[in-house]
Amino acid sequence: MTIPTMVTGTATSADGTSIVFDRLGAGPVVVLVHGAVTDRSHPTLAEVARVLSRWFTVVNYDRRGRGGSGDTRPYAVQREIEDLAAVITATGDSAMVFGGSSGAALALEAAARLPAITCLALWEPPYHVDPTAPPLPDDFAARLTALIEAGRPGDAVEMFMVRAAEVPADAVAAMRTHSTWPHLEAIARTLAYEAEIMSPANRLPTIAASLTQPTLVLNGGDSPTWMRAAGSAVAHTIPAACHRLLPDQSHDVAPHALAPELLEFFARQRHS
Repeated sequence: MTIPTMVTGTATSADGTSIVFDRLGAGPVVVLVHGAVTDRSHPTLAEVARVLSRWFTVVNYDRRGRGGSGDTRPYAVQREIEDLAAVITATGDSAMVFGGSSGAALALEAAARLPAITCLALWEPPYHVDPTAPPLPDDFAARLTALIEAGRPGDAVEMFMVRAAEVPADAVAAMRTHSTWPHLEAIARTLAYEAEIMSPANRLPTIAASLTQPTLVLNGGDSPTWMRAAGSAVAHTIPAACHRLLPDQSHDVAPHALAPELLEFFARQRHS
């Protein structure tokens, strides 16, 4: 089997920010939108891109503030939507879009504003619709930004990990001694961006009800109850959505479980 050649390109967003992407394969365009602390080098979506590239042109990009992409300030969610629009324009006239975790929330917001997005697949958008979800203050993004501006990026990472991602404090303490910790501190500012996308307090946005695109919402069968409830709520709010649980998967989904679901969904949309 011929291995598709990866091509690295650059899109220029509306505010002039350079957004770097990898393009792999041929056919209808699928754009992958990462969640917190990941970029296009992350092995999960890199492997998903490889699998889907046999049938699609898969675009795996660095969101602003990560990897090779720029980071024009001040931050605004609308600027990230413009980044995605620029990537779609640079790689085709339209795109099917996948978003994971807070990247799913960004993809949802973009789909409500960008007609070029023809369908949407979402992995565990972390909206808080269940009382067991971790409580977050409305000013969570501002608190993260304050720590970063005070020269305390490590504390910002810890706050995000413990408060939003439900990582035990002792596990975060161990992470601080790991070789990957400096990388997390380097992109700590983008955690405030994730909080902006999810604000206020990770509430499910009313704009979801306005989406007209076919949408697949996926959850892991082993994920927390509140995450599964969020997926169900999103699927019930978006008119043309369906919801599926992947057995034996947690929030950190395995590529071998995720890729077939996306392949089936995108292939169905391709021929509809």
